Amino acid sequence: MMAWRTLSIIFTLMISVILVPNAKAAEITVDLSDPVVQITAGFAGTELSVYGVAPGPGDVVVVVRGPIQDEIVRKKDKVMGVWVNKDEITLEDVPAFYVMASNRSLDEFLPGGIANIHQIGLENIQFHPAKGSAEIKDWDHFRHALLRNKQKQGLYKWDPQPLIFLGNRLFRTKINFPANVSVGTFGIEVYLVRKGKLAAFHTTLLNVRKFGIEASVYDFSHRHSFAYGILAVIIACFAGWAANAAFRKA
Repeated sequence: MMAWRTLSIIFTLMISVILVPNAKAAEITVDLSDPVVQITAGFAGTELSVYGVAPGPGDVVVVVRGPIQDEIVRKKDKVMGVWVNKDEITLEDVPAFYVMASNRSLDEFLPGGIANIHQIGLENIQFHPAKGSAEIKDWDHFRHALLRNKQKQGLYKWDPQPLIFLGNRLFRTKINFPANVSVGTFGIEVYLVRKGKLAAFHTTLLNVRKFGIEASVYDFSHRHSFAYGILAVIIACFAGWAANAAFRKA
């Protein structure tokens, strides 16, 4: 099924290349191998293919980011020989996931102004401290700590994934989603850069959702958080009692 959809996407995009010879008036055409990433029991990550047609020559950058959320970053200090959390800061507008893809190194064709405006590259992600954390003036090391943690978790990638051209304007890349990816709506942004200027831009959305028993538990925990908490405590107590009874019999 997946192979058939992939072939169908490539065929459709090739037809669009043939039928639209005047590339200057066209926009970037983008399609996904699957519009929904399904998280089920035993989910160990997945790979998503992104296909597109560029309206004319140039370099292509694909940025996948989202969902946007707040992140708490804490600084640990050693107190009497024990590491404890001291200062903490809440950063707003942080993408839970951020990866890129391009046909060559960004340094070779992407001007700094375009990268900064469109937040292309980890160094250009524009998250900021929440109002309650405003008293921490030197928060840049918290920013770098967050970037390091996201990279260690496999949720941020500093270097772009390879993007290849299948023809003059037809391109393809693959995006890897790790097992710990967050559910929610992701933005897939595609940029065409020509001679140091942004020639075209396209955004499409991708949903990452839970399915099966995990979806039911996730939905129940968010809709009935109080009942879910009580149920979790009851299950934990029952599991402890059962384990204790088993050891006594042994």
